[in-house]
Amino acid sequence: MKQLLTTIRGCEICKYHLPLGPRPVLSANAENRILIVGQAPGTAVHKSGIPWDDPSGRNLRRWMGIDDETFYNHPYIGIVPMGFCYPGKGKTGDLPPRKECAPTWHASLLEQMPNVKLMLLIGKYAQDYYLGKSAKKNLTETVMHFDEYLPNYFVLPHPSPRNNIWMKRNDWFEEAVLPDLKVRVAQILTS
Repeated sequence: MKQLLTTIRGCEICKYHLPLGPRPVLSANAENRILIVGQAPGTAVHKSGIPWDDPSGRNLRRWMGIDDETFYNHPYIGIVPMGFCYPGKGKTGDLPPRKECAPTWHASLLEQMPNVKLMLLIGKYAQDYYLGKSAKKNLTETVMHFDEYLPNYFVLPHPSPRNNIWMKRNDWFEEAVLPDLKVRVAQILTS
């Protein structure tokens, strides 16, 4: 695993497409039991090199029911986004994760992570990649039927503050989905 992580952190496959240059951001080890698969780092994370070191990360930790110390230092939590580097800015937010990352690196990482019990698939890119045709017609439908993907996958919207409108329109998410997520995370971290 150590050699693979060194290789990934030196990756420059798509360097000519990255406005801030390559800076792969991930956290993984063979002990991981929960694997967080999000989109790609934003500018704050690109700058700090710390995954989910932004308002979205604070929301994600709240959703999971854990503090910063647990999120960043518990050996059971791994973070492997769909794109490891900041992809750049688009018209309505950040660009999608680069398509090279997941096909190039995810399978190799997962081979060395035999203890993963639950993958948090955050956002449509992760859900489409891992769920394939079993994903529903849109993210809302997929998240609404989260229990269909258990016990291997827990599907979530992106925890960005930009999704506050989605959260208000879908109040069932906080009431029905997040309590289940917190229970599953707690069970895995204490087992």
